[in-house]
Amino acid sequence: MPDYVPTNAASSGVKLDKKTLKSIAGRSDRPGLKYLAKWGGSLALTGVLIWISLGTIWMWPAMFLHGIFLTVPAYSFSHETAHGTAFRTRSLNEAVLWVTSLIYMEEPLHRRYTHTNHHTFTWHVGKDSQMPFDTPMGFGGWIAEITGFALLRFHMHVFVQLATKQYSDTMKMVTPEGEFGKMTRNARIMLAIYTLIAVAPLFGIWWPIWFIAVPRVLGAPVMLLFTLIQHVELQENSPSILESTRSFKGSWLANFLYMNMNNHVEHHLYPQVPFHALPQLADAIEDQTPDPDPGFWKTNLEVLSVVIRRSFGHQTKAATIRQAPHMITEGGPVERVAQRTM
Repeated sequence: MPDYVPTNAASSGVKLDKKTLKSIAGRSDRPGLKYLAKWGGSLALTGVLIWISLGTIWMWPAMFLHGIFLTVPAYSFSHETAHGTAFRTRSLNEAVLWVTSLIYMEEPLHRRYTHTNHHTFTWHVGKDSQMPFDTPMGFGGWIAEITGFALLRFHMHVFVQLATKQYSDTMKMVTPEGEFGKMTRNARIMLAIYTLIAVAPLFGIWWPIWFIAVPRVLGAPVMLLFTLIQHVELQENSPSILESTRSFKGSWLANFLYMNMNNHVEHHLYPQVPFHALPQLADAIEDQTPDPDPGFWKTNLEVLSVVIRRSFGHQTKAATIRQAPHMITEGGPVERVAQRTM
C-alpha cells in the first residue's frame, strides 16, 4: 500500500492538548444506559400510538413516527457501539451493537470494520468502503439514497455473501482473518430472524409487521437524510477532515435521535470521543473548525436544491452550506468523480 496518513485531527492540522482530550474521551456506562432508557421510553410511547390506531388511517402516521424513533437511534447507536465508545463495559457495548445492527440491518462486525476503514480513508476514492452514493450527486442519486432501497439492497447482498462465505475483496481488505466465522454466524442468525418476521403473518402474527417492519421502512428516509449530509458536496481525496466532512446545527430532537453526531467534523477528528462528549469537544476546538452548517432541514433542503439544479444542468452554488470548489459549477455536463462503494 502506498504511503498514507490516516484522516484524523493530525492530518487536518487540528490540535487539542492531551489532558483535555483524555478528560473529554473518558468512557462510562452511565450516559449510554441513560440514552437506552430514553430511547426505550420513546419507543413505548410511539408504540402505544400504533396500538390505539390499529385498523384506522391514523396507524400510518403513527408507524411513521415510531419508525423515526426506531430507525434513526438504531443507526446512531449501532454506529457508536461499532466504535466501542457507547459503554465502558465491553460486553454491554457488544450486546447493544448486535441488537441495533439487527434493526439497522447490517451485520455488526462488517459494520465495525468497514466503518474503521471509512475513518482511516475518509472520502478517499477507491479506498473509503463507505461512500454510499455517486459523486457529484444528482437528483436520481438523491432519490436512490433517500428511499433507503439502494442501501437495503447493498446490506442484503452483504448478508448473503457472509452467510454463504463468499467474502468480497473489500471484506478481506478491512476485516481481521479471525472474524469471518463470527460474521457468517451473525449473518445466518439475522437472516433467520428477518425470515421469521416476514412469514409471521402467515401464522396470524402481525405485530412484528406493524411495530418493526413497516416502521423500519417508513423511518429509513429520515435516517438517511441525517447520514447524507455528513459528506455530500464536500472534498474527496483530502487529508483534512475539515474539507471532507460536515457538521450542522442540531436541535434538541436531532441531537437526541442522532446521538450528537451532528458534530460530525469533531467526531472524525477524534473518533475516540463518546457521543455524550461531542458538544464539549466541539466547544474545545471551535476556533479550529468551520462553522457548522444550518440545521437539519435547512441543510437538507439546500442539498436537494443543488442536486436538482445539477440534474438540469444549472449552476450549483449553494447559498449557505459548505461545498468543495469543484462541486460549484455554472452548469453543463456533470463528470462523475466517484462511484458508490455501498
